[in-house]
Amino acid sequence: MKKVKALLIALVCMALVGCSSQPKETGVQTEGKKKIGVIQLTEHTSLNMIYDSFVEELDNLGYTDKVTIDFKNAQNEMSNIPSIVQYFDANKQDVVVTITTPVAQGAMALTKNTPVVFAAVTDPIAAKVVTDLEKPEGNITGTSDMVQIDEIIDLALTIQPDIKTMGFIYNPSETNSVSNYERFQAACNDRNIKMEVTSISTSIDLQTATSALLPKVDAIFVPNDNTVAEAMPVLAKLAKDAKVPVYTGADSMVMDGGFATIGIDYVALGKKTAEIAVQVLEGTPTSEIPVYVFKDDLYITINEGTMNELGLTLPSEIANNEKLVLVK
Repeated sequence: MKKVKALLIALVCMALVGCSSQPKETGVQTEGKKKIGVIQLTEHTSLNMIYDSFVEELDNLGYTDKVTIDFKNAQNEMSNIPSIVQYFDANKQDVVVTITTPVAQGAMALTKNTPVVFAAVTDPIAAKVVTDLEKPEGNITGTSDMVQIDEIIDLALTIQPDIKTMGFIYNPSETNSVSNYERFQAACNDRNIKMEVTSISTSIDLQTATSALLPKVDAIFVPNDNTVAEAMPVLAKLAKDAKVPVYTGADSMVMDGGFATIGIDYVALGKKTAEIAVQVLEGTPTSEIPVYVFKDDLYITINEGTMNELGLTLPSEIANNEKLVLVK
């Protein structure tokens, strides 16, 4: 009889998408504590940094013993998001935190009954998550990781003044990536850089797409695209073998083997997301919490190991910059 019960419990957990697949996930909710549901699109360095920092900051704010966190991973399957949303709606969370643009879009249905705090939505207005960053409507607010594309392209030209052609790899089904592609086009046009663009639909496509792109370009730029980020080490290895630098939209993608970026600290983004979630838990309406856009206090992140493999050196204006962060 015990074996039958155990089997039934396992089947129920499997139906709830990610119920036991993540070591981060908590178990049974504790009576008297506030309930935080978290939906993360997939496993890759950027998103893990956000979540880990979010949890750490809750602890710093004295909330570890005041809340229970129910973590769900959509396993990069958009079809899983509605099931998780329905689960959280039925289980009445006090706030739901969504990590990435696709998850925030999928969780809009929750806002009728539950406040939602999003993290790492690149362009909340283009994604139609909110229409006003200062006064977000619809019981939803959060943090934005808008990519500083002009600064990244200028960084690339400072290191490689002879760039004539840049590649761009993205998943066009991600609204955040489409927005970045449009801005990348404008940046290249302004600088007379030719573009070679390739699209992928799954991370499995990345190796073939990269191999076809590398002979045509002097450098590659990839935005904070979740499909690319999921297989970033594959892209990084192919590019290093071909001696083609990869500039990225996120510091975590540099940590995964990319060459360089200028951007935000994803640990800081996770912390700010936690601060907003606490405001909501303490009764502040989401409409009174502006969307926090990370666009200042940017860091230059360089992968030193990748730089050495590419045979590149940093100009003094970058090497001596106080905002330079070297990773290996």
